[in-house]
Amino acid sequence: MQVRELSIPDSYEITPKQHGDDRGVFLEWYRFDRLEQAIGHRLDLRQANTSVSKKGVVRGIHFADVPRGQAKYVTAMHGAVLDFVIDIRVGSPTFGRWDSVLLDDVDRRAVYLAEGLGHCFVALTDNATVSYLVSDVFNQSAEHGINPLDPEIALVFPAEAGRPLLSPKDTAAPSLAEAAASGLLPGWGASRALYDSLTERN
Repeated sequence: MQVRELSIPDSYEITPKQHGDDRGVFLEWYRFDRLEQAIGHRLDLRQANTSVSKKGVVRGIHFADVPRGQAKYVTAMHGAVLDFVIDIRVGSPTFGRWDSVLLDDVDRRAVYLAEGLGHCFVALTDNATVSYLVSDVFNQSAEHGINPLDPEIALVFPAEAGRPLLSPKDTAAPSLAEAAASGLLPGWGASRALYDSLTERN
């Protein structure tokens, strides 16, 4: 398993080692110890989610209040998605920037993103099946969104995905500037304090 930090602080790409033979393939798609070594603390898993999307579907940009926040470990079990990590932490040196990783059923990579970061993906195939391990249970009152088509963020969706298909909720979500002006976004200081407390706890 190889772990590579992305250009957005507190996010990582994980590439598992696959063992294949004439029967198929075996891999470890999550290892708590390897992830802990990279991020400096254990990932306290509290919920697992799965979504199935047709080609062109965009889910996100989603994030949760900090604290408590919701760290995510994301992989594609079937098909392919382009996964985006967006820095929406006000005061962060990379605020407003993003990085992306292709998640598919070939290389079987995963992405880890810490509490306070925004998450989004676009399905590149039909029946793209994405599984998420998350650090907290869903709390509707603490969950928020930013419009993934916000030109200030300027996510680049591959042409192969076709026309972006958004839910009504994501379509109606505010821009990054609107979310910042309304005080909706996590702060860099609060996010760092949370990470420090998790590290000290370990």
